Amino acid sequence: MWLHHTAPILPKPLEIHAKNRGMIPMRDLVRTFAKIGCLGFGGPAGQIALMHKILVEEKNWISDARFMHALNYCMLLPGPEAMQLATYIGWLLHKTWGGIVAGLLFLLPGFFIMLALAAIYAQYHKAPLVAALFFGLKPAVLVIVVEALLRIGKRALRTPAAYKLAALSFICIFFLGVPFPIIVLAAGAFGYVGRDTAFKAAPVPEKTATDKESVIDKMMTENNLNHASPLFARPLGTLFDWLAIWFTPLLLSYYYFGSNHILSQIGAAFSKLAVVTFGGAYAALAYVAQMELIPPPDMLNGLGLAETTPGPLILVLEYVGYLAAYKPHGHLFGLAGATLAAWVTFAPCFLWIFLGAPYVEQARHNKALAASLSAITAAVTGVILNLAVWFALHTLFAKVEPFKQTGITLYKVSQPDPAAIAIAAIAALCTFKFKWNLLATLGLCAALGLALKLV
Repeated sequence: MWLHHTAPILPKPLEIHAKNRGMIPMRDLVRTFAKIGCLGFGGPAGQIALMHKILVEEKNWISDARFMHALNYCMLLPGPEAMQLATYIGWLLHKTWGGIVAGLLFLLPGFFIMLALAAIYAQYHKAPLVAALFFGLKPAVLVIVVEALLRIGKRALRTPAAYKLAALSFICIFFLGVPFPIIVLAAGAFGYVGRDTAFKAAPVPEKTATDKESVIDKMMTENNLNHASPLFARPLGTLFDWLAIWFTPLLLSYYYFGSNHILSQIGAAFSKLAVVTFGGAYAALAYVAQMELIPPPDMLNGLGLAETTPGPLILVLEYVGYLAAYKPHGHLFGLAGATLAAWVTFAPCFLWIFLGAPYVEQARHNKALAASLSAITAAVTGVILNLAVWFALHTLFAKVEPFKQTGITLYKVSQPDPAAIAIAAIAALCTFKFKWNLLATLGLCAALGLALKLV
């Protein structure tokens, strides 16, 4: 009898996991989103524009149409839309871990910088070096926001109806003080009503031989994007996991310190904010002001710090958490307060994305939804213009006094700041004329601020 042993033929390790991996290596995703996190100045407008430039234009990881669809969904969610967009794109590329890595890398640079600045502010109250740096950075950030506004407007405002809706949105929020959620809901209703007329989705142009398929579209073609289908979603498991992640630190604070301790108050207050703050950092600060966790002057200074650091503007809540816990208990509890504030602010963002994204991807070709989201994007362009104008007033003028006349909010400005105007002009030349990159422009303006204030 012949004994014949045949060794089992095993697939190569790369073949085993090929369909479970993204089309790009995880290390590339880490490197790219770390770069975005470090360069994410200018608030949501600048951050979204930066992601579009890197992920759509330079790397072609995601198509412009899918990018805008994801952005429209994130605009509907409470919390920082730019961070949620980063999480969404990371999830498309590398499933849940890709979303977690992209979202955290988008946040962490700003988190650590804001933590350091909050500690400096709490200890010294006035930091001349930091103030000088920010004096130079603010005009540069203003120019970056304007450039981002132009870039986003070019994509979002493609019809006369979109221009009119953006203008109406600006008038409502800037002059009439209409709450942001109402603007979003009204714009969505406009889009739905006009789905067959003013906001009818444009036909998708046929691809030419020179068009290059994006990485995510290629993943779809090769059946590597199954996790983006509702058939593979785990809604109950996702809900349970992320609710546990969200509330565990808060429950521990209640258990060890009691409900009246400042850490428990911070966790509870900012968990509520995470659900209702559709207006971003400015809306969040309006809620925080009512809680009286820190004095109004400290809050305004925190917003100024957040405006000139990378990451979401809503990181200002981390600063509020630090100061609120520092004043009664010192720096160690300040660190705990800042970390808890950031945790309960951003953990829900991962929940919204991982729970809803599969269904949003499935609805990409729903005409009514597409029309509503397109109208919302147009309206949000007007809201971003509002932020740009508000930022310009408070950057270029030393004195800005709002007043009401027949129910309309107007502003009386005086004492223009020649130095800030000069730095803004230099930043505009670097950005629009000489096409400098973001880091070079910010570095030059920071150096000019230091020279003007400290030399």
